Amino acid sequence: MPDLRIELDRGRAMPLATQIYGAIRDAIESGRLASGAKLPSWQDLASQLGVSRGTVRSAYERLMDEQFAIGMGAAGTRVAERPASSSTPDRSAEGTPVPELFHDFGTMPLTFQMGVPSQAAFPFKLWSRMLTRASRAAAAAPVSYPDPRGEPELRKEIAGYLAIARGLHCKPSQILITSGFSGALGVVLRTLQLEGKEAWMEDPGFPLTRTALRFAGMSVTGVPVDAEGLDVNAGIQRAPGAALAITTPGQHAPLGMTMSLARRLALLEWAGRNDAWIIEDDYLSELQLQGRAAPALASLDHQGRVLHIGSFSKTISPALRLGFVVFPSPLASKFADVAASLAPAPSATVQRAVTAFLREGHYLRHLRRMKRLYHAQRESLLRCLRDVASDTVTVQASAGLAIVTSLPRAVSDVDVALRALLFGLAPTPLSPWSIQSPPLRGLLLGVTNLDERRLAADCRRLVELAEQADPGR
Repeated sequence: MPDLRIELDRGRAMPLATQIYGAIRDAIESGRLASGAKLPSWQDLASQLGVSRGTVRSAYERLMDEQFAIGMGAAGTRVAERPASSSTPDRSAEGTPVPELFHDFGTMPLTFQMGVPSQAAFPFKLWSRMLTRASRAAAAAPVSYPDPRGEPELRKEIAGYLAIARGLHCKPSQILITSGFSGALGVVLRTLQLEGKEAWMEDPGFPLTRTALRFAGMSVTGVPVDAEGLDVNAGIQRAPGAALAITTPGQHAPLGMTMSLARRLALLEWAGRNDAWIIEDDYLSELQLQGRAAPALASLDHQGRVLHIGSFSKTISPALRLGFVVFPSPLASKFADVAASLAPAPSATVQRAVTAFLREGHYLRHLRRMKRLYHAQRESLLRCLRDVASDTVTVQASAGLAIVTSLPRAVSDVDVALRALLFGLAPTPLSPWSIQSPPLRGLLLGVTNLDERRLAADCRRLVELAEQADPGR
């Protein structure tokens, strides 16, 4: 294999097949492996690296699935035709959408990065089998338009899961499959005709949601949160005529508290009294690292005012772009019409694969494994932060799949986060989540993609970067 070195680290949690795949993909993207170059046989590469042929085969199959390589039978496996310079798009001119949230797309997760599951613990082999089987089934399906509401079997499986895990009893006919949370939010705003109206939003709250509401022409009012979650009385005082409230009652994003029962009932009472709507962003579902997740807010809704939105981004992979919305039964025909006209459900292949993942019990087993892994990694991160204790970086809370830290007001969390990227670290700045002024300043440290061997050094580096930016030191 010309101009290619593959160095395997058997001490890493990342599977060997993933390491082989990553090394070959990097060589292709960097141009070290040209289009048409022949890759060694499974047997030759396995012998060279001291691994099984099945390990090499798994890496090659993933390269072929992602169109980096082409299997040519007796002629072997060759690098697929790609742009001469690099397969990585040049974003220098167009920039990155929502740069305060995303630093790049389609790349391996970095240490402390939020919003992505564990790369090393992802069940690649199992998921590859699921996708292959689903792809065959989709190819054999009738050549006709699929149901724009989503595959009936997937909606049935989601309804069953919600009843068990979230205490939310609904019919498959109340579920719409969407392109992730963003797709669900767009469908809800359009179906309920909320454009131009006023909305409550938790402060701090997810910046992408705030941006979406403003694109819909809505006036956004920040409502403070405390230990009990969204302060309903404050919302009534600030915007009594709001038509919508968006909340993360299960685990507040990003501070992590669970909305109390009293606040939930007060919010539902306000919505019923004012003919307003509530969007429940259940972004982590039951993926709670301590104790049992509280039932969904929608499980308490007897007036048909709550739209429950979930996705598989944090529990399986954001690359699926697969989410769902649960709506009150009387709105079924409206949601179906909007889906058919503007936002039909995504790829049938992905839907079928997720259906099987749910039906065969893999999803619940995967969640149990991820809870154990993330809990252990969170404890390791907390220990490291205690060991490098600093007045500049102070741990505030464990929230969802992240640690919330605070910074002095004079320190720019955005600048610290940008400088951290140069060292392969991707903390999320807290200030863009705030509506209030001055905003909260701090760093959100994701726990899903940590390297235990480098963690102490990574924590020290992060603290050093924050201290260098602190004019008071």
